Amino acid sequence: MGKIDGMGRRKRPEALLVLEDGSEFAGRSFGKARSVAGEVVFTTGMTGYPQTLTDPSFRGQIIVSTYPLAGNYGVPLIAKKLTPHIDKRGIPVHFESERIQASGFIVSENCEEPSHFSSGAALSSWLESGGVPAVCGIDTRALTKRLREQGVMNGKIIIEGDVSFDSGRSAHPVAEVSCDKVTVYSPDAASERTLRIALVDCGAKANILRCLLARGVSVTRVPWNSDLRDLEYDGLFLSNGPGDPKACGKTIASLRRAFSADKPIFGICLGNQLMALAAGGDTYKLPYGHRAQNQPCADLETGRCYITSQNHGYAVRGESLPPGWEPWFVNVNDGTIEGIKSADGLFSSVQFHPEGCPGPRDTEFLIDRFLDSCNNARGCGQAAGK
Repeated sequence: MGKIDGMGRRKRPEALLVLEDGSEFAGRSFGKARSVAGEVVFTTGMTGYPQTLTDPSFRGQIIVSTYPLAGNYGVPLIAKKLTPHIDKRGIPVHFESERIQASGFIVSENCEEPSHFSSGAALSSWLESGGVPAVCGIDTRALTKRLREQGVMNGKIIIEGDVSFDSGRSAHPVAEVSCDKVTVYSPDAASERTLRIALVDCGAKANILRCLLARGVSVTRVPWNSDLRDLEYDGLFLSNGPGDPKACGKTIASLRRAFSADKPIFGICLGNQLMALAAGGDTYKLPYGHRAQNQPCADLETGRCYITSQNHGYAVRGESLPPGWEPWFVNVNDGTIEGIKSADGLFSSVQFHPEGCPGPRDTEFLIDRFLDSCNNARGCGQAAGK
């Protein structure tokens, strides 16, 4: 728990972040005082650390925040219990999953005395209760520059005892964060005309469920390796998730079979990569990925540019797309493919997060576009609005 200083404050133990290339960054521990390993990645979002840390796409990673301050508005928890608020359907209200998914958190400065009406606990208390170590007092600018030059790499936070770099690796992170059973979420006013959306959970963020349910559809959430042939649905939604998309062979095989059903399919993040692989395309690992709420993406249909929320380390190889498929969005910063679609428009996916959370939500209209296509395919006219 740390010693007490002369003013009655708890003294935090020293901590060391070590990268696989031998680089070392010294700081102070907050959160759980234990050593961990994981892939070290950086995110450039200014706010949204409660959602970022609980995003299943960050499973097993040590997150570096390029914004220097965290913890200033606390964490929206049920005070004293350190548990999240849950809605009537069992969905976390303020988080993107039921637990902290990141292995560790690195920030320049941590605020121990938050000030916000929604705060139920300090960031350090929440991380400690979740068993997640964190380090502050590190020069995150130098660290981020190192990761940009060398690319993301394995690292370890050393606080109490050493660990190996390999100890943070997971054989199949998607299997770890996916649901383990089929769950049906019904809207408040269901009817025979209610759209049925099947959500393939590869690590789905909670806001995907919130956005779909807010539009009056029924959502059937299924595990990542489900055989979709016996599932009844009007549209298929492929979620985000962690790791290499090529490790999801069962999902790719099910998706290929789903193409023949002639029902709309929409994917986001990992779902975009899975769509490309199922179509016959290829993916590759980015040097340091896109993890932010400020990535500009251009719509090749209209030429309009949107600011998007992203969290991924892999991308679609544009030249690998087979006939009948085409790029849809591109990243304005580096030209990487940020969306693809079939020539008939029935199947489409984007690399960014239309549901945001943390925002922006400038592209949330793409969810409405998908639901419109589901209704049109079923012959029911326009989709329900928000």
